Amino acid sequence: MSHTIFREKEYRFYFLSNEEERIHIHVTCEDGEAKFWLEHIVSSAIYYRLNPKRFNVIPKIVESHKNETTKAWQKHFGKR
Repeated sequence: MSHTIFREKEYRFYFLSNEEERIHIHVTCEDGEAKFWLEHIVSSAIYYRLNPKRFNVIPKIVESHKNETTKAWQKHFGKR
């Protein structure tokens, strides 16, 4: 099950239930998908089928929504 946190441009940012405890967010668009960890610094975990132009845009969006995403994570999963 996935929980959409926000949408920006053509990207959907969401959580998957019952995943690892490290705070992270998944991103999807028509070209592919990616996963970014948010704890300490924003860093990519994995990506699939995203061209470099798209992949370079996503971390900037993730970083700009880091606080909002962290709060949504804590609300959705509880403070761990």
